[in-house]
Amino acid sequence: MKELVERIKKDGHVLGEGVLKVDSFVTHQVDPVLMEQMGNRLAEVFKEAGITKVVTIEASGIAPAVFAAKELNVPMIFARKAKSLTMDEELLTSSVYSFTKQVTSTISISRKFLSSEDKVLIIDDFLANGQAAKGLIELCQQAGAEVEGIGIIIEKSFQDGRQLIEDMGLRVVSLARIASLTNGQVEFLEEDA
Repeated sequence: MKELVERIKKDGHVLGEGVLKVDSFVTHQVDPVLMEQMGNRLAEVFKEAGITKVVTIEASGIAPAVFAAKELNVPMIFARKAKSLTMDEELLTSSVYSFTKQVTSTISISRKFLSSEDKVLIIDDFLANGQAAKGLIELCQQAGAEVEGIGIIIEKSFQDGRQLIEDMGLRVVSLARIASLTNGQVEFLEEDA
């Protein structure tokens, strides 16, 4: 997605080998116009897949996921990283390791929101090692839901996340694909959408 690639070039900051800071428009401060464009683009790509739910993980995946869900006219569910006092029903859970935060979290979704009737589009902000996407896939599988694809905002193509997900037989669509983050520079591959 050209608008996203241009925004990364303009406002993204390479913090070191493998780390891209996009907090001025994705991960802290959110650009709602760009988020809507990204969500709409992912919805367009998966519009023929019969999606019944969009699933993401808190927090940075929520904005593009809600716009995709709106465009597809389906609910959006976000997996929580911490159990809320109000989540007293049966939960689907999975463990996810975050490379950026260097911590393992147990993510959860209430079982009542996903079922074997659902066809799911998973959306996340980054794809690096694939652990967040893998955890979301596991939650969907526990519910018997069918994952139709994974929509990614920014993919670090120099890491093995895409291969991990594709080896599971799932389609990955990334709006920006990064070939490398070296010497303070972002090098791109051609994006999927």
